[in-house]
Amino acid sequence: MNLHSIDTGYFKLDGGAMFGVVPKTLWNRHNPADEKNLCNWAMRCLLIEDGDKLILIDTGLGDKQDEKFFGFYDLSGDASLLDSIKKAGFSAEDVTDVVLTHLHFDHVGGAVKYNTDKSLLLPTFPKATYWSNEAHWQWATNPNPREKASFLKENILPIKESGQLKFIEKGISPFSNINFIHVDGHTEQMMLPVISYKNQKIIYAADLIPSSYHLPLPWVMSYDVRPLMTMVEKETVLKKAVDEKCILMFEHDPIYEAAIVEQTEKGIKILERGDLEIFL
Repeated sequence: MNLHSIDTGYFKLDGGAMFGVVPKTLWNRHNPADEKNLCNWAMRCLLIEDGDKLILIDTGLGDKQDEKFFGFYDLSGDASLLDSIKKAGFSAEDVTDVVLTHLHFDHVGGAVKYNTDKSLLLPTFPKATYWSNEAHWQWATNPNPREKASFLKENILPIKESGQLKFIEKGISPFSNINFIHVDGHTEQMMLPVISYKNQKIIYAADLIPSSYHLPLPWVMSYDVRPLMTMVEKETVLKKAVDEKCILMFEHDPIYEAAIVEQTEKGIKILERGDLEIFL
């Protein structure tokens, strides 16, 4: 097995939305906001070589929406999903599986692309099976008013129409070295991949713990539909990370790809953080 951190660029989101009830005087020390109160965030995916499988976890923002849409998010960085996969030594045709932790636009946008004349939406990875779960799929395709702007039909429906969509049942994994933690605080049935790599486990924390700055239990995003549940789920996952010495991989941290944590008298804290490869 080989693991590749996949950079798809950066975008900006409102600092208050990303840190919820936490005062700006606290969170601004970690990820300083610009004059519009926006903070910079990564959209970091993970590519897993495992035997004859090449598994991609999440797909970033993509490039299908119009200039007005992208103007809300101040995109930056030179990397793109396909360029980063190519840098790792692969092409879109090599990907066998795409695991979507959930279907918010910054996680699923790169899963679908336009054809050359923009007349048709097609899966970006033509030979891949796309994995979601039935409860979250129903949640995303019949969205509640709070999340409706995050579930874009053009990112989601073409996956099913292509015939490439399959569902992961809770407690059952289609992969020999990846299990899943299902959580409901951020959105219904978000899936956190737990990758067994050599003698280690890597938890891809998705939007349960979007960055290394979100470790304290009350530091919960305003985007979460059930913030109190997020706190309980975060505590459980962090305890697992301590007890089983797991590596946490952060999808949105603008600087740090991963971290290991430890239990202290003041709660669970970061012991070390940096690029994923230093922990492998």
